[in-house]
Amino acid sequence: MSQPEDPAKTGGRRTFLKNVAVAGVATGLSGVVGETLAQTDKPMSPTTPHAKPATGATIALNKKYADFLSFADAQDFEDASRGLVATLPEPVVIKGQGDIPAWNLEQFAFVKGGPENNSPSTVNPSLWRNAKLNMHHGLFKVVDGIWQVRGYDLSVMSIIQGDKGYIVVDPFITTEVSSTVWKQLVIPHLGDKPITHIVYTHSHVDHYGGVRGLASDEDLASGKVQVVAPVGFTEAAVGENVIAGNAMGRRASYMYGSLLPRNASGIVDGGLGKTTSVGTITLALPTMYAEKTGQKLTLDGVEIVVLMAPESEAPSEFMFYIPKYKAFCAAEDATHTLHNLYTLRGAKMRDGLLWSKYLQTSLDMFGGDMQVLFASHYWPTWGNDRINAFLRAQRDMYRYLHDQTMRMANQGLTPLEIGEAMRLPDSLAKHWYCRGYYGTVYHDAVAQYNLRLGFFDGVPANLHRLPPTEAGKRYVEFMGGSSAVLKKAHDYYEKGDYRWVAEVVNHVVFAEPQNTAAKQLLADTYEQLGYQSESASWRNFYLTGAMELRDGVRKLPTPQPQSPDTIQAMPLDMFLDYLGIRLNPERAAGKTVSLNLQLTDTKENRVLGVENSALHYSSDKTSSTADATVTMKRSDLNDIMMGKTNMQKLVMAGNAKIDGNSQKLGDFVSWLDNFDFWFNIVTP
Repeated sequence: MSQPEDPAKTGGRRTFLKNVAVAGVATGLSGVVGETLAQTDKPMSPTTPHAKPATGATIALNKKYADFLSFADAQDFEDASRGLVATLPEPVVIKGQGDIPAWNLEQFAFVKGGPENNSPSTVNPSLWRNAKLNMHHGLFKVVDGIWQVRGYDLSVMSIIQGDKGYIVVDPFITTEVSSTVWKQLVIPHLGDKPITHIVYTHSHVDHYGGVRGLASDEDLASGKVQVVAPVGFTEAAVGENVIAGNAMGRRASYMYGSLLPRNASGIVDGGLGKTTSVGTITLALPTMYAEKTGQKLTLDGVEIVVLMAPESEAPSEFMFYIPKYKAFCAAEDATHTLHNLYTLRGAKMRDGLLWSKYLQTSLDMFGGDMQVLFASHYWPTWGNDRINAFLRAQRDMYRYLHDQTMRMANQGLTPLEIGEAMRLPDSLAKHWYCRGYYGTVYHDAVAQYNLRLGFFDGVPANLHRLPPTEAGKRYVEFMGGSSAVLKKAHDYYEKGDYRWVAEVVNHVVFAEPQNTAAKQLLADTYEQLGYQSESASWRNFYLTGAMELRDGVRKLPTPQPQSPDTIQAMPLDMFLDYLGIRLNPERAAGKTVSLNLQLTDTKENRVLGVENSALHYSSDKTSSTADATVTMKRSDLNDIMMGKTNMQKLVMAGNAKIDGNSQKLGDFVSWLDNFDFWFNIVTP
């Protein structure tokens, strides 16, 4: 049987926590963040309100997955449970802030079973299998001297035995989880030894946010605990999501299913792990750096050999080999899924060509020696033959997506045509670790087109298209009015042609946002597309869209970017760039301002100006003609950024001084927008 059509190409036929993250989590999550996206702060009902059952078309499509893939293959279930040392007691609930758990695996208790296909009709059977695998949790022995803690966050924490203590790799997202796991699993079962090094494999928050749950300020300041990261880590970790952080965060609430109930009609998995932990995100700055491939670092008597992988899964990333244990840490470049070459929350495109080359280098450097491969998500792979086969398939998957996209582009195909045509060969697609639980063949292929050629597909009609509302009104008029569109759309819905229904009914919703019948039909359509999706990210996007079409946007407590570590690590220029993003051109129209900013503790000077409704600044200088000069400490500026104080209070307390025309500073502040996190996505 040939592989089924990707649901991305078919239409059947073919708790939210207060102070949620400004930038979301997981692959590419960093920026100015305080808390992570989570479930709503009230328990969800056992069934999703308004949820409809799977249609016959959805059931038929999902059966194609069941027929194509080998559910008799139990290797992943054996590997995911191998080496179990101990688990946290059931029910697995880790205390968080207030009455909101940092981690609650019990909410996914409905996900259970082994390798057999027992998926509910509302879940793609391949995704359901992955969701079952991600229910394995506990402290696991990888080999003598290496352990992993899995199942308590989206990411995995690894522990390496050193001469004097432990080397920790990727300390989860939140301090509540990392601290609890260390005290209740690691110390009782491995022994109470000091942590000598903490390694960040890359610059996404699910690999560094829990650091201060393992290391005290004193241990970090004294150097008792060294922090190891790839070169460029801090700028990437702090900066990737600052400029577009509000939009990324809102979209991340869709991607991670943060607003969805935990049941078979809602979120069942995160694609890389069960979901994200909820709590305190921290950042300790690196003290040691991986800088070049082949570099050897000795951490507590353990030598690691560096393989740099920048601009692959993260802007700053490295993998490493441990000769002592014949173990290779693949970071996030080789995991048990097709990863994102573009993340749906929004970020820069990732280069599949570079990614594949790094994996080839791993084979060239260590392929003959490694006996175990572990990564930042999922379970390890054991045995040299299996590891080499795994790395070759991962290498070829990313190279295939890049090269075949550009082959078709050079033949004149547009990105949507390429996405529609792209299929992995069966030799890759039948491997469970090449399935698209997080990325998808479709959107990864479109991403590679965009990486090389940008948004424009070369078709003049697409060069200056109408925005959704204006296009929607005209489409509806051309199609005979909304009633006629909905009548025809219902017919296509009954045929299971959901992609087409979504396209045409979306025009009605944007043309007539109060049209309840249109919103309900579009919600029903998104729901079926979600039920069909193998990718957890796609499922969560579709189902969250359906929920908001039915119930509207629930404006929960507004996220607050209050993470002291990330704010303190933010370069001054990055903060000023963000002010430029907030500048409202209408309010600033025809106006100018020039301000000196002098930071006395860091000895930084900037001349900040606004002309032509655009911000500019110069470094390491002051202007004698500036309208005003603001003198203060960077630490006080940090407090303003965290909402702990304001300029007026600082001036009154004598901690800041404004010389010159202070009204000009007030004018400038009045030109800045404050972003609404809960902007509409599925309606205008």
